[in-house]
Amino acid sequence: MKLKFVGITDPGLVRSNNQDAYYIDPHGRFFIVADGMGGHAGGEQASHTATEEMAAFLGSHWDSSESSQKLLENALEKANAAILNEQQKHPEGADMGTTVVAVIFRSPDSPWCAHVGDSRLYRFREGKLQQITEDDTWVARAIKIGDITEEEARNHPFRHVLSRCLGREDLCQVEVQEIDIKTGDRLLLCSDGLTEELTNQNIAAHLGNFPILEKASVSLIESAKNQGGHDNITVVIISVEENTPP
Repeated sequence: MKLKFVGITDPGLVRSNNQDAYYIDPHGRFFIVADGMGGHAGGEQASHTATEEMAAFLGSHWDSSESSQKLLENALEKANAAILNEQQKHPEGADMGTTVVAVIFRSPDSPWCAHVGDSRLYRFREGKLQQITEDDTWVARAIKIGDITEEEARNHPFRHVLSRCLGREDLCQVEVQEIDIKTGDRLLLCSDGLTEELTNQNIAAHLGNFPILEKASVSLIESAKNQGGHDNITVVIISVEENTPP
């Protein structure tokens, strides 16, 4: 297998700054999307700190004997500690935090992902979109136990209430899992600025209708903006392709 990938971020139509951040390893080893919170500067600082710390840790420990699961867990712990340190240095940003979703490809056909918060990972396969991560939110839990429906959740007043994010002393065990992939799949990492505006059906249509990744990513961003663009919007798309000989 070989990977093709693209990333794009946009402030949207309402926010004056962009509190999202993403990182794509130039060698296609790992991919990170973060969505910051905590005021105009605090959220931006938190998301950039998370992506930078995780990228540095993953790059420097890539060839270690740690399992992929442990590598991701340690990278998230490193990012969390760095944000806590920023909070201590800048008391005015004491409430800064960020969501994060990351995918690593230590083995080309056996990637792993980790997430905290409501930034998501999707897999698009044979025309169908599947959400791989489960949001760390009040509404996600309410849906799971049957208190509300998915349709009700889209406009619920508590839909932005996170149960977990980076930048908290009480960060508990994070969700890390192996991902099943095959040739032809596309993986989508995104912030909730995309999923707040577009349904899964809308997202699937864009991923299926645009073979060129750059066009697919721009189409997703523009469609989210056409629906209001109320938040910052970030997408990273990874295409899993056949590794043909040169």
